[in-house]
Amino acid sequence: MEFGIQFFPDVGPEVQSGQEYWDEALRLVDHMDDLGYTNLRTVEHYFHPYGGYSPNPHIFLIAGAMRARKARLITGAVLPAFNHPLKIAGEIGMMDAISGGRMECGFARAFLPHEFDRFNVSLDESRARFEEGMETVRRLLEEEDVTVNGEFHSFENVTSLPRPVQQPRPPFWVAALATPESFINAGKRGYRLMGIPMAGGKMKELLQLYRDNWREAGHPGDGKVMLAFHMLCHEDADTAGEIAREPLNRYLNSLVEAASDWTGGSSSKDYPGYDKIIESLAQENFDTQVAKGAAWIGTPQSIIKQIEEYQEITGGFEIASLQVNFNTVSHDQALASMRLFSQEVMPHFADRQAQAAE
Repeated sequence: MEFGIQFFPDVGPEVQSGQEYWDEALRLVDHMDDLGYTNLRTVEHYFHPYGGYSPNPHIFLIAGAMRARKARLITGAVLPAFNHPLKIAGEIGMMDAISGGRMECGFARAFLPHEFDRFNVSLDESRARFEEGMETVRRLLEEEDVTVNGEFHSFENVTSLPRPVQQPRPPFWVAALATPESFINAGKRGYRLMGIPMAGGKMKELLQLYRDNWREAGHPGDGKVMLAFHMLCHEDADTAGEIAREPLNRYLNSLVEAASDWTGGSSSKDYPGYDKIIESLAQENFDTQVAKGAAWIGTPQSIIKQIEEYQEITGGFEIASLQVNFNTVSHDQALASMRLFSQEVMPHFADRQAQAAE
């Protein structure tokens, strides 16, 4: 099992400036290689404290590539609905070149109605824009002299530069929250899967759909799954809770506020049941997240138990992407947590991998 670090900014100017947030993030990235974290990830969101400090994940990841020389760089995720595929493909090729072939490409449909409104994009075009955009980027990375006559973008005889270092292209990931079709399509197409266990419940069923469709499509192996978790590791359980409780509650409240249009009148055929999902998330808090294993907060021993239990609940996953400085968790608190997790938790799962291989 691998462990990576995810940066999801959840602050606004009244709490912390963008300069301060990204400076602290990059200082944490400085320690990734020495502590054994294998991948670095950030999001694409806009206009709101929930993620809005990261409108272009490629910019942060290429800065991170200069600080962590071993880690894979994963967009978590780019939003084709708001980007031209020619731009996405060109940036991926450039990132892969600068990083020496460490780029991995995560794509998502986007789910916040306020972003669609401000980009003047219809929610009902979400899936079509995602599928056309991702397929166009795939072709631009794998092929030369590409011609596309799409519903949203058209061009003739384009060769994207620079060509990717990894052949035929960097690995693709698909972000999925709760729509079964998203998990099924990712498996059929042989893409890796980014999941968000925040809502709990059906994750085992959804991951099984992904792996079943992966195998039925004839792809080798069982696919690859990355799940995202908030993490705060401390030698004292009460102190871990004191540090993480209010930042995690504020993060959850920020998510619900950013997505509040779903419960305030927005609807779309591409997002069935999202009003109910957001209503359910509005009931979540620190205690419920820890209880269901969606947030790993506590001592090294308790976190090891949480990870083992969640692996069993979900049927297993390959990568945990950890939010370590969520909301107002400070740089020093996050770094101490990263270090202790590296020293006390990660070796346990490395030993289990070694035993399984014998």
